[in-house]
Amino acid sequence: GTVKESGEKHKGSVEIPNLSEENEVDDTEINVSKKKGEGDVLKDLMRTEGTTKVREALRDYLKALKTEFTLGMILPTKATVGQEPAPEQKPSGNTMQDCVLPQALDIVGVKIPTVKILMREIFSSPADELYSIFTTKELVQKFSKCPAVIEAEKGGKLVMFDGCVSGEYAELVPSQRIVLKWRCRTWPDEHYATVALNFKDMAAQTELQLECTGVPVSNEDSTRQCWKKQYFEEIHTLLQCSKDSME
Repeated sequence: GTVKESGEKHKGSVEIPNLSEENEVDDTEINVSKKKGEGDVLKDLMRTEGTTKVREALRDYLKALKTEFTLGMILPTKATVGQEPAPEQKPSGNTMQDCVLPQALDIVGVKIPTVKILMREIFSSPADELYSIFTTKELVQKFSKCPAVIEAEKGGKLVMFDGCVSGEYAELVPSQRIVLKWRCRTWPDEHYATVALNFKDMAAQTELQLECTGVPVSNEDSTRQCWKKQYFEEIHTLLQCSKDSME
């Protein structure tokens, strides 16, 4: 702190040895100390009015911790690490299967509560053709109906839907798997989800399995709708148009 009259600055510290949710904040012990020299007026002020301010901050801090815990923002304990994931549901027919699994914070970008989105879709196309639709600039621009940046190589950039979606390619296995670092423009700055696209060849058809981890809880529905409406349905339309033109 700074003594107003003289303008001299003095350093000290506040120690809180017994902070716990088991104790009332008003009963929390607060020790004030300062380095040698003048400035006792600051030390006395911290012991009186300063202590009240510190307790107010502690009260807000404990409340925030409890809120964050209920939202899944606290990292899982060792006991939860290594548990077997819940079995995935098998798709039926040609309808999209999707579900959202709440989970602890994914360490991707900033620390916010996130969910995992799982989706499946059957396309009337062999796996290599469907894979090309996600990795070829001309085809991406056809189904997205927008200019796009598609650098289909590890570390290559991805920009779609007039910049509403961006990211980069993290892994590419031709006709089998694509992993993307992926985000929507409305998400918190620098926060990315990880999108894994697995292509399961079924003769003339392909089952696309999507796993999107690190999706902000508040953007759960909009992200699922983005993949359903702007990706899957538009790709179905593109494939149908290609089929009609061949016939």
